[in-house]
Amino acid sequence: MALPKILNCWATTSPGVETLLASELRGLGLVPGEIEPGGVEFPATAAQLADAVLQLRTANRVAVRLASFDARAFGELERRAAKVPWEEVLKPGASVHFRVTSKQSKLFHEDGIAERLECAVAPLVKGAVAVRAPSDAEKLERDLTRVPRVQRIIVRALRDEFTISADACGALLHLRGYRQDVAKAPMRETLAAALLMASGWNPAEALLDPFCGSGTIAIEAALMARGIAPGRARRFAMETWPAMNSNILSDARKRAKVKEKKATARIEGRDRDAGAIAASVANAERAGVADSVTFKQAPLSSLEPDAGAGWVVTNPPYGERIGEAGALRDLYAALGRVLHERRPEWGLAMLSADRMLEGHVGMELREVLQTTNGGIAVRVVRGA
Repeated sequence: MALPKILNCWATTSPGVETLLASELRGLGLVPGEIEPGGVEFPATAAQLADAVLQLRTANRVAVRLASFDARAFGELERRAAKVPWEEVLKPGASVHFRVTSKQSKLFHEDGIAERLECAVAPLVKGAVAVRAPSDAEKLERDLTRVPRVQRIIVRALRDEFTISADACGALLHLRGYRQDVAKAPMRETLAAALLMASGWNPAEALLDPFCGSGTIAIEAALMARGIAPGRARRFAMETWPAMNSNILSDARKRAKVKEKKATARIEGRDRDAGAIAASVANAERAGVADSVTFKQAPLSSLEPDAGAGWVVTNPPYGERIGEAGALRDLYAALGRVLHERRPEWGLAMLSADRMLEGHVGMELREVLQTTNGGIAVRVVRGA
């Protein structure tokens, strides 16, 4: 059995971001299929799959379905699994990690399922080595400049139906490779991209993040404004697949390179913390956008007047430490006041975890997205 010419693919994302991900797929010329909580299905050729892993900004992972079958006993599971085209995605001597979830199935022991799948793979892929602990698999893929050394196989059992997919990415897609210096409470690159897409900002407009931290929002904005593929500085698991042409990713990188352009709008990040600005500058240099974004150590109160139009897109603090509530209320009130007085034509989009704090901004804010950030329920709200 071999992989089909049209692959059945699944891109995962954070809850609430699915429609943005579907829009991204359409922008790549792909046709989104079923949209479910946490992901979007789509058909793709090998070349289109390469474009997706390289260019999607809001996806966490992209996987390719290898097989789907029913199994109610371990013997049946092992027989069915022996027919999966493992040799198409596992080269001889490959390290493989089975990530198993089982719900409402007779076979509920996830480690037992993984063991039987390892038994099924062994005769088909010479020298394949199982990596049991997820942490071990993650350690082996931390160097994003190298092709991943572990192939993750995603196994889902639901009511006795098994779906087996090969992870095409390796490390999660929010790991672009540029963010090595981080400030406090950094947001994931994929969430920053989703915030920007939902904000109403477009790359022809000026953008400011007054609480930039390690610079993620401003850097992602610069990448978008310049049409730079978020995955251009890293490698992917699908590059190791025997079924893939060795030039598949290099050709995709050439296609992505053609889309790159110069940024025309002003993109700026500010933070009162010197360490955050130093981290932002270093991250922007690694991302290749140091000439397209400006970082400045400055408090919100020092924001200069600007009669033009633009957007403030930001992730302001929303911590809940004892004694912090009053300071945060003052901060949100200051944000609204400063924008009203000095940037009256600018729009505001922000990530919010507290409706009460939103109220202190003093402007009408409309919810445009619900998702999570570090396990905390958050909303993207915007106003003008």
